[in-house]
Amino acid sequence: MAHINELYGSLVFNDHVMQERLPKMIYKTLSQTIKVGKPLDLDVANAVAHAMKEWAIELGATHYTHWFQPLTGITSEKHDSFITPQADGRALMSFSGRELIKGEPDASSFPSGGLRASFEARGYTTWDPTSYAFIKDNVLCIPTAFVSYGGEALDKKTPLLRSMDAIDREAKRVLALFGKTPAKTSTTVGAEQEYFLIKEEDYSERLDLILTGRTLFGTAPCKGQELEEHYFGAIRPTVNRFMEELDGELWKLGIPAKTKHNEVAPSQHELAPIYETTNIAIDANLITMELMRKLASRHGLVCLQHEKPFIGVNGNGKHNNWSINADGVNLLDPGSTPFDNLQFLVFLTAVIKAVDEYQGLLRMSVASDSNDHRLGACEAPPAIISIYLGDELEAVVRAIINSEHYSSGNERIMNLGVPTLPTFIKDNTDRNRTSPFAFTGNKFEFRMPGAQANLSDANTVINTIVAKALADFADALKGSTNFAQDAKAYMRQTLTDHQRIIFNGDNLSKEWPIEAEKRSLLNLKSTPEALPQIIEPKSIELFERFGVLSRVEIESRYEVKLENYSKKVNIEGLVTARMTRARFVPAIAEYSTVIANSIASKKEVSATLNTAAEEKLLEQLSAGMNTISACVETLEDALEHASSIEDSLANACAYRNEVLPAMDAVRTAVDEMEILVGHEYWPVPTYNHILFYT
Repeated sequence: MAHINELYGSLVFNDHVMQERLPKMIYKTLSQTIKVGKPLDLDVANAVAHAMKEWAIELGATHYTHWFQPLTGITSEKHDSFITPQADGRALMSFSGRELIKGEPDASSFPSGGLRASFEARGYTTWDPTSYAFIKDNVLCIPTAFVSYGGEALDKKTPLLRSMDAIDREAKRVLALFGKTPAKTSTTVGAEQEYFLIKEEDYSERLDLILTGRTLFGTAPCKGQELEEHYFGAIRPTVNRFMEELDGELWKLGIPAKTKHNEVAPSQHELAPIYETTNIAIDANLITMELMRKLASRHGLVCLQHEKPFIGVNGNGKHNNWSINADGVNLLDPGSTPFDNLQFLVFLTAVIKAVDEYQGLLRMSVASDSNDHRLGACEAPPAIISIYLGDELEAVVRAIINSEHYSSGNERIMNLGVPTLPTFIKDNTDRNRTSPFAFTGNKFEFRMPGAQANLSDANTVINTIVAKALADFADALKGSTNFAQDAKAYMRQTLTDHQRIIFNGDNLSKEWPIEAEKRSLLNLKSTPEALPQIIEPKSIELFERFGVLSRVEIESRYEVKLENYSKKVNIEGLVTARMTRARFVPAIAEYSTVIANSIASKKEVSATLNTAAEEKLLEQLSAGMNTISACVETLEDALEHASSIEDSLANACAYRNEVLPAMDAVRTAVDEMEILVGHEYWPVPTYNHILFYT
């Protein structure tokens, strides 16, 4: 690998490249657009497009694409070449400002929740200059927003950018009360990505993994994660080679991949980047996910990003480390004496208020069929939203509520009792890996998003609800003649009203749901329960007030998410039935014949031979096949009934209440047979085989 400082960002049209290639006035104007949102005119766009094209061609690019994020949640791209044929038979390589600014993909072929009919095909992509263009597979990729012919957002990026503008406006209003006038406030995100790597040959034998991303059958392995030796353990050579290549490709794209390690479950791993501005971080995460899937095949592996590819072991999450800064200064940094840091406490209070008031909306933002299998299992937080502050900050909050003074303790030195080991300062707070929304020193870690999620949804909600809480503060303190006193009084009342959302205990304990119910916290365990939160009048008023989503945009997303849930569960149900009838039943029947022939052969030799063990096994296999047959028929009936329901919410509920339990019953019956059938007769690789390889 080349020197990292030469490699890093070499495929990105970043600030360094722009300074080198753009005329000074063009660069200055574009910088103002990126930094403070100044409108961009066509002359500037033409100059940028020309420089971008020349740079891309030098690096081998032949095409360009508007790289966007439709409501599928993944990324999409349509490639156009730079060539412009000439009358004399030659071709010029050209790329205009208009082509940079605007593209026209087919808007009818993406989910729109009723915003676009199949015959209404026109849609527009428009350049997001705040996220750098990059080269991928010899194509110049231009991050863009995606809207309909009528201007409605058909993507994940547009509402996110609107929410970033909203929190920028309201944070500036609050900071103005402190006498500060920053040029820009922005939120930042560090997206930790968990994933599994398994052998390609095992993947190819599992129709369930191929079509659904998770194993619909399979008993827990004899050895799981109970020995806890995989977490941070030595990385396998094959996996290490994959990680090395992934790091190199990410660094070329300017993605600050920082940490890599084995995760808790066997064959599970994690990549964590350094935080970046929210929309850039999310673009980078989507690229990272794509590269993981693509590069794995070069090493004979498949990357699984489903939230629960294997039962009985840890699932895949994507921890969203969120903070807010003003001109690069972190507003959630408590400093050494948080009780005396009024600015920090105001922003902390806003986050607490926001999360409590819109806990249902926050839960909705991470709802999916796949994440339903993960939340509340192993190390994932439950479906109940709460905030972890840690001992010191909780004590600070209690002191504010009770109008008491709080004095931070002296720095605590960790002395391990070994002279050769250095002493160090102990952190003010522990970490809570079961909390869905945990303060971790100078940011909040939202641990509920699933590994497949496009983080735009969660961050659009976080930005908007915090913007609303900041607006409430600014409105209440406007015209205050004793700001510090009035701010403390406001915080005291607000924290008193919203202290129920603070919980520092074990979120996976049996006692917590009972306690949460006493606090009137929502417990929306499934996607069909969570999704209606987005169409609550309170949610619609919030998004419309801050210009993030209109009513029709909200309703379209609700329909898309419900439809997506039902379609995915339907596919899983069909795969469950198909695999059972086509693979498992024939395998069990074949093995039953082997056992029956064994019994008959022994009887032929001597009628006195004891075949009780074989006969018992044959009875179990026969009974198991009968159970499986009945369960599959029940599943197929459930699928037929669910698919006949037209109302989208009722349809999703039918898949949750009827299809999923029927699938579980089939799985249970088949998995019982896996333990009985000889290994060489079982038609698919088992967990013991898939999760443990060299």
